[in-house]
Amino acid sequence: MPFDFPWFLGAALVIALTPGPGIFYVAGRALAGGRSEGLASSFGTGLGGLVHVVAGAVGVSALVMASAEAFTILKLVGAGYLVYLGVQTWRSAGVSSDGTEATASGSRRAFVQGVIVEATNPKTAAFFLAFVPQFVDPARGSVAVQFMLLGMISVMLNTGVDVLVTFAAAAARHRLSHGGLVRRLRQGSGVLMIGLGLSLVLSRRAPVL
Repeated sequence: MPFDFPWFLGAALVIALTPGPGIFYVAGRALAGGRSEGLASSFGTGLGGLVHVVAGAVGVSALVMASAEAFTILKLVGAGYLVYLGVQTWRSAGVSSDGTEATASGSRRAFVQGVIVEATNPKTAAFFLAFVPQFVDPARGSVAVQFMLLGMISVMLNTGVDVLVTFAAAAARHRLSHGGLVRRLRQGSGVLMIGLGLSLVLSRRAPVL
């Protein structure tokens, strides 16, 4: 591990605890579909984050960030998918709005959607390329291996925080389990996802260092 590993761990933990699109997305899924969907989304976004870690280690993310066209395509795909999920969540807000937990099929769907949402988020790629290399020391071995290990630790911290957020959001949903309130929570979650998608559209390509 790099000599500055404690600094990396502290910085990664602070970043994981800082509210961002990932936390809001998972909270929205938990409010809309309950704890099962929230947890499935948390692990799905975690796997999506690992996609960026592997891509960054082999240099794919750097190539994407260096290409305005590739960045724009990835950004629009991710944003469009988030907006689609938001619209679907809004439209299904009145279906089975009795506060019960998500079905197994709903959890599987939430997991897959979480993977896609995170894997198509160019801002995640930009984060790993800007943050992790600061703690990589070429004198201590393979840069790619160090990048992957540090990236995996960062993803695990983010996922752990997402799980905590899921439990908190699910508890709030349970306390507000009246049909009308759940429906409004689902509608609000849909609006949140649409807003995240639109914010992704407005994101700019990070400068290549």
